[in-house]
Amino acid sequence: MSARTLLLAAFANLALCGCVTYQSEPISPAANAQALDSRSLNDPRLRSFVAFAMGSDGAAARPAWDLPELTAAALYYHPDIALARAKLAEARAAVITAGQHPNPVLNFANIVGQGLVAGAIPAGAAPLTIGPVVDFIIETCGKREARTAQAQSLVDAARFDLASAGWQVRGRVRAAMLALWAAQQRLDLTRQRLALEDQLVELLEHRLAAGEASSLDVARERINRSELTLAESNLEQTAAEARVQLATAIGVPAHALDGIDLEMGAFDHPPALPLSADAGAWRRDALTKRTDIQAALQNYQAAQAALRLAVADQYPNITLSPGYTYQYGINQYELNLGTTLPIFNQNQGQIAEAYAKRQQAAVAFTALQADAIGAIDDATMAYRRATKTLASADALLADERHRAEQMESSFRAGQVDRPTLVTAQVEAAATALSHFDAVVQQREALGRLEDALQRPLYGPDVMLSLPQMNPESGT
Repeated sequence: MSARTLLLAAFANLALCGCVTYQSEPISPAANAQALDSRSLNDPRLRSFVAFAMGSDGAAARPAWDLPELTAAALYYHPDIALARAKLAEARAAVITAGQHPNPVLNFANIVGQGLVAGAIPAGAAPLTIGPVVDFIIETCGKREARTAQAQSLVDAARFDLASAGWQVRGRVRAAMLALWAAQQRLDLTRQRLALEDQLVELLEHRLAAGEASSLDVARERINRSELTLAESNLEQTAAEARVQLATAIGVPAHALDGIDLEMGAFDHPPALPLSADAGAWRRDALTKRTDIQAALQNYQAAQAALRLAVADQYPNITLSPGYTYQYGINQYELNLGTTLPIFNQNQGQIAEAYAKRQQAAVAFTALQADAIGAIDDATMAYRRATKTLASADALLADERHRAEQMESSFRAGQVDRPTLVTAQVEAAATALSHFDAVVQQREALGRLEDALQRPLYGPDVMLSLPQMNPESGT
C-alpha cells in the first residue's frame, strides 16, 4: 500500500472515529400516562429523596406529610422542575458546542487524462492529477473564548431558572395546602355553628308551639340554618377541589393523597415576623439574590459576551491549507494561507444587534428589580394590614367569647333560659367564622411575602437540596 493510500485511509478513519450513533426513544402516550397515574407518595425513591432534602436519615414511610415535605415531593415529581432541568442540560451541552474548534475541510482536485504533448508524461506515471488539500480554520481575537463565556453565562442563567422553578412549585404547594387548610377549618366552624342553629331552631319551635315565640323568629333561624347547610355543602366541595389542587401542585394524581395524613400546623401557628430592621435586610437580599434576578443578571452577562463576540467577528479568521499534489508522476507539496477580506462590511450589523440586545438585557434586569420592589412592598403592606385586621378580629372574638361565657354563667345561675344561651353561642360561632376569614387573609399575605422575598417563612428551606439531575432516573 502506497503512502498516499495510507494518508487517505488515515483521514477517513479520523473522520469516522468517535461518532455517536443515533438511538430512537419513542414516547408511548399510554405508557407515559400510566406512569404518571401510578405516582405515589409511598414510592421508596421519593422517600429517600425527601429524607435527603430534609436532612434526615432513612427513608421510612412518613406518618404525616407537612408543608416542607410535600414541597420536597413536588420538587421530585413536578414536570416544571423536569423541564427546567432539561433546559439546564441543553445549556450545558451548548458550552461544549461553543468550545469546539472548527473541523478542517478536506478538498480533492482530480484530473484524469493524457498529456497534450506527446511524451510529457514520464514512463510508468499515472495519467492523472490528484491534489488533496486540508483547510484548517484558525479563529482569531478570542472568538472561541467569547462564545464559551456566552454559553457558560446561559448555563448559570438556566441554573437560576431551575431554582426559580423550585420556588414557583413551592409557592403553588403552599397556596394549595393553605386553601385546603382554610376549607377544612371553615367546614369545622360551619358545622359547629350549624349544630347550634339546629338547637336554636328546635328550642324556638318549642317556644312557638307554647305561644312564647313569634313565627318570624323561627323563620329567621330556619333561614340561617338552611344557609349554613348550603354553606357546609359548598365547603365540602371546596375542600375536595383544594385537595385536587394540592395533588396537581405536587405533580401526582389526586388518588395519591388518599389515605395520606397531612400535617398543616404551619398555618395554625405561623412565625411572628420582625417587619422592622430585619425586613429591610430581607428586602435588600431579595433585590440582589432572588433567583430570577440572578438569572436576569446572567442573561446580561451572556449579552455582554455576545457583543464581545460580534466585535471579534469583524476581524477575519485565518485559513491554513497544507496540501499535496501528484501530477503526472511529479510530487508537489504546498502550504496556502487564506483569509476573508472585510471589504463590503466589517460586521457592523451584527455588532449593532448585539449592542441593542445588551441594552435590552440591561433594561429587562432593571425592570425585574423594579417589579420585585413593587411585589415586596405590596406584600409587606398587605401582611401588615392583615396582621392589624387580625388583631382587631382577635379582640372582637375574645369579647364575644367572654360574653358567651358570662351568658353560660347566667344560665347556670338560672338567670337566663337555654334559647338565650344558645343564641349567644350562635353569635360567638358567627364571630369565630368572621375571625377565621381574617386569619386566612393574614396567612395568604404571609405567603405572598414569602414569594416576593424568596425566603421560607412557612418552615425550613428545602430549596438548597434541589437536584440538578432527575432524581427519578438519576440522569
